[in-house]
Amino acid sequence: MSLQGKVVLVTGGSKGIGRAIAEEFHRQGAKVAINYNSSEEEAKKLKEKLGEGVDIFRADVSDRSQVSLMVKEIERNLGKVDILVNNAGIWYLFGIENYDESKFDRMWEINVKGVINTTLEVLPHMKEKREGVIINMASNASLGTSAFGNTFYSLTKASVVMLTRRMAFEFGKYKIRVNAIAPGWVETDMTIGGKSEVEIKELEKWFKERTMLSMVGKPEYIAKVAIFLAEAEYMTGQTVVVDGGRIDYLTHGI
Repeated sequence: MSLQGKVVLVTGGSKGIGRAIAEEFHRQGAKVAINYNSSEEEAKKLKEKLGEGVDIFRADVSDRSQVSLMVKEIERNLGKVDILVNNAGIWYLFGIENYDESKFDRMWEINVKGVINTTLEVLPHMKEKREGVIINMASNASLGTSAFGNTFYSLTKASVVMLTRRMAFEFGKYKIRVNAIAPGWVETDMTIGGKSEVEIKELEKWFKERTMLSMVGKPEYIAKVAIFLAEAEYMTGQTVVVDGGRIDYLTHGI
């Protein structure tokens, strides 16, 4: 599947992994719709950097009405969406005994309902065309043995993995492929924001010691897998773990 001229919607595309994915699809010749919610300044800078064939669109993916309006605007400005990357997500750290209902609800709304809302809005065109690609962003936390405190984030990402499988099953008759990426720890604003240089170096050291490749995850590593999944014509219903070969999924440490 050639990416030249394809319209790609990347939710949460102004920063971190989403930004890297948007940049990589643009590099491959696609027209890229970058969704953002609160990161308007970053989105504007990215649009300016990438130039032609890129536009930015604000919407809270947990709100179906906002998503519907966004998709209509994308269709007017760039064309109908051929490839959807459901990347928008948030992360709060707390365990079962420290359950925070409001934070869990917000994670569920963004991480799970956001995937459903955006998928349903681009689905009609993909069904009509009998072609389409959906890439969902899961996490290696979905394996259930992530670090202490990741319990409810893990729950939302495990739901994304199951949604991916079920969407692939239900949409396969329309030749729509649905896969997920499950990154390990990746150095982004979400994971290192607010930390000092010393704290960041300690985190990098900790993760390097616990991956087979002795590497720290970078957004561009995930972006390359997104390109592969967009082009892999005989692959659907799969979750690809991209974590440098983590060897300690169960820990009471960080």
